[in-house]
Parts: sequence; C-alpha cells; structure tokens
Amino acid sequence: MEHRIVGPGPYRATKLWNETVELFRTKMPLRKHRCRFKSYERCFTAAEAVDWLHELLRRSQNFGPEVTRKQTVQLLKKFLKNHVIEDIKGKWGQEDFEDNRHLYRFPPSSPLRPYPKRPPYQKDVIKFPEWNDPPPGTSQENIPVRPVVMNSEMWYKRHSIAIGEVPACRLVYRRQLTEANVEEIWKTMTLSYLQKILGLDSLEEVLDVKLVNSKFIIHNVYSVSKQGVVILDDKSKELPHWVLSAMKCLANWPNCSDLKQPMYLGFEKDVFKTIADYYGHLKEPLLTFHLFDAFVSVLGLLQKENMAIEAFQICCLLLPPENRRKLQLLMRMMARICLNKEMPPLCDGFGARTLMVQTFSHCILCSKDEVDLDDLLAARLVTFLMDNYQEILKVPLALQTSIEERVAHLRRVQIKYPGADMDITLSAPSFCRQISPEEFEYQRVYGSQEPLAALLEEVITDAKLSSKEKKKKLKQFQKSYPEVYQERFPTPESEALLFPEKPKAKPQLLMWVLKNPFQPFQRTRSFRM
Repeated sequence: MEHRIVGPGPYRATKLWNETVELFRTKMPLRKHRCRFKSYERCFTAAEAVDWLHELLRRSQNFGPEVTRKQTVQLLKKFLKNHVIEDIKGKWGQEDFEDNRHLYRFPPSSPLRPYPKRPPYQKDVIKFPEWNDPPPGTSQENIPVRPVVMNSEMWYKRHSIAIGEVPACRLVYRRQLTEANVEEIWKTMTLSYLQKILGLDSLEEVLDVKLVNSKFIIHNVYSVSKQGVVILDDKSKELPHWVLSAMKCLANWPNCSDLKQPMYLGFEKDVFKTIADYYGHLKEPLLTFHLFDAFVSVLGLLQKENMAIEAFQICCLLLPPENRRKLQLLMRMMARICLNKEMPPLCDGFGARTLMVQTFSHCILCSKDEVDLDDLLAARLVTFLMDNYQEILKVPLALQTSIEERVAHLRRVQIKYPGADMDITLSAPSFCRQISPEEFEYQRVYGSQEPLAALLEEVITDAKLSSKEKKKKLKQFQKSYPEVYQERFPTPESEALLFPEKPKAKPQLLMWVLKNPFQPFQRTRSFRM
C-alpha cells in the first residue's frame, strides 16, 4: 500500500490523480455489509474509506504526513463526483460524501484521467544570446550586408598565422549591450538553470515561456531591502496599511504585559481572520495561475531537499514583484506564529501549523482550471515553504553571479583576428539571396583559392626573402593549403626550377710549394747584436 514517487515533469497532477485512483480501487478492503435488513457484497462504509485513504496519503512521499482527515474527505467527495466511487444504489455526480456509515462501492469501470494534448516541442536546451544574434522580432531575410573586397596583402594578413609570419594576436574592445539584450540574457539563463535542475528536455509543457517577464526577474534580484524583501516601485500595489499592521501584530506578538494596543478576549482571532479574509479574496494565487504546473513539478524533488530549494528559488524569481513581496511577508508571519509559544490558540481544535497550512494554502497555490488534487498539492508546498522560507525566498547567488559574469564578458570583450577589419573597400549595400548548391560549391572552392594563389605568387616573387626563408614559408604554405600548392607546382621539377642548383666548387688542396723541397733548413741570421 505505497505510492510510487512521481518526479518532476509535465502532467504531474494528473499522474498523481491516476496513481491514487488505481491504488484506491485495487487495495481498498471490500466486504459484506448490511443496511436496513439487506446485505450488500463488496462494498465499504464512508468512514472506512476515509480511514484507509487517509493512511495511504500520509504514508505517501508525494503528499506527506501533513494531510488531514478533512482533506481526505474533500478528496473522496471529488471521487464521488467523478464516478471513481458510487453509493450502494448507484448514485454519483455530487459532492455529498460525508464521514459516516453510508455504504459505497466501486463502479464496474473507472476511467483514468487522460493527459492533456499539447503541441510537440523540440528537444532543445534554451539558447543564450550570442554576439551575432539579431534583435528580437527581426527577420533573417533581406538583411543588408557589406561585401568585402580583399587584395593579396589583405589575405596575407589573414593567413599570416597559418604560414607562420606573425604570432596569433587578438583585438579587444568594448561592446555596448542594450537593456533588451541584458533582459534577454537574464531570462534565458534563468530558465536554462530551472530546466537543468528539473531534468526536463523542455520547459514548454510545465511553463509558458512567453509569459515569463525578464523585468520581474531583475527587479526581484536587485530591488530588495536589507531583510531581502522586495521593494515595489508602484506603491499602489502594496499591501493595505491595515493588513500590514495586522500581520505585524501577529508576527511580533509580545507578552500580555508588554502589549500596548487595546486587547479583549479573542482579539488575536479577529486579527487573524482579517488577514485570512484579505488573502482569501485575492483574484489570483500568489504563485500565479500560469506557474502552477512549474511549482507542482518542483514538488517531485522534495526527496532531494537542496535541489528542491534551488528550484523553488528560481521559480519564485519569476513571480511579479508585488506577489513575491506579499508571499515573503505572509510566510514570515506564518513561521513566526508557529514558533511563538506565547501565541494564544487562533482556532479551537487545530494547532497553529495545521491552521496556517489549511488557511493559506489555497491563496498561495491553486490552478485556474479544476484540478482534483490541488488542495493536497498546495498543502504539501506550503508546508515545505514554511520550513524553508528563508532559503527559498533568497536570491540564488550562483545564478546571479553566473549571469553577471556573462553580461560583463559580453560588454567587455570581443575577439577579432588581425586584419579582419582593415583594408576593406566598401561598396553599395547589397542583400542576401539564396543560391543553388552548385553555385555555393563553386564559390567555396574558387572564391578562396584565387586570393590564396595570389598570396603564394607574392611569396615566390618576393626578392627580399632569402632562399632559406622562402623555402620555409613555402613548406608551411604547402602544409596548410596543399591543393593550391599542388596546382602551382604540379611536379617536383616545376618546384625545383624555383631554386636552381648552383655548381659546386671543388675544394683547393693547400700545399706548401717549395723550390728545393729537400734542401736542409738554414738558420737565418740573428738580429741580435
């Protein structure tokens, strides 16, 4: 009687629904029951279903031990509405299930939920903007280009590294990045990090990338207070003053002797109800509708706590700044209430932690469309947020550093080989046009060989080079461009004509020629007196 772990990925809520339905139908104990002097085979009471399913959900790593009996009853109501179960008379379709002795059974067939059909996606990692990428919204067709006319000296400079003339060098200069370029880099790198953590081939099935606003990401990173809470530029989107005062009151609840404001019996309950009413009437949950699948997908990583925290950090960066600020203040209040031993009970019959989860989970995470397990998934997420909110609502330092280094690199350095922008004769602008494969192959072969052949002739006819230097350059050229060299020197004889051999002079025999070789040596007269 165990759930298999459903990891991150698309349709996770649907997979969990199908998994729970299958386990409930196959493992729920069935037996004979009597009702009003009549016996019914293979059925169960509502209370038995609640007991069994509640234990199943609490043991499941997909939901956790925080699942309450009330939440289990809510799920069984949805089972009855969707004809997973029916009453003993075959009635279903309404959520009138109660925790009592009423008899229920399984229908002959209980179809599982089909997965939503979405357009196919390409198995691609998000591409970072490069130097030569066109601005967003521009087409690659009819882009003006500058044709480059190069003489032999220009080609000599370009290929001087290949023939060993000069050492490799680089031209470094600054590049001006626009605000749109920087925003696109933040967006693409942030989504790429999230995709990598989730281990998905694409984010298209858990997140609509077009709805991700790069300005939100940058604002959530840099516009923060010393406590890490987002600062809003538009003050009209702030929490109402009375709500913020109520939240501060409960978050900083002091001892009764130190309480300055007027107090009456049940004062703290009224303050809490004020906060709950405000958050309960929000038009959209704090984690937004379009990020529902992304956050549910991250729940599949809870067994790997560090990875889950990092994924939640990135997902929370995608929130609108006003939502992120409200979430930060709410989670801080909830955590402090749970840890405050001086706080009076805010609700009879519920502990502070359970009350916080049940009260605020729906205003934090829910789906725009009806999802049958959204209450359980929201409770699971809010529980994890309460335990790790300080880490989750921080800016991920590794991501911020990586993006800042990327932006600094693009602003600082671009590599150009020597001669790339020199001696260029500009003509009137022309436009790109499509050519045939045969024409492309001809241009590829002959368009580059003609300047190389001219460069080779220039080396051959250079009178300033000694024979040794010329032979060295020709040997390097032959190694780099064998086809061009072979066309110029088709035979060894044609290559030998370039360096004709000089006649070798015979070495002269040095001999002492004496007039009288056998005449004895005579002493010369000494000059000494």
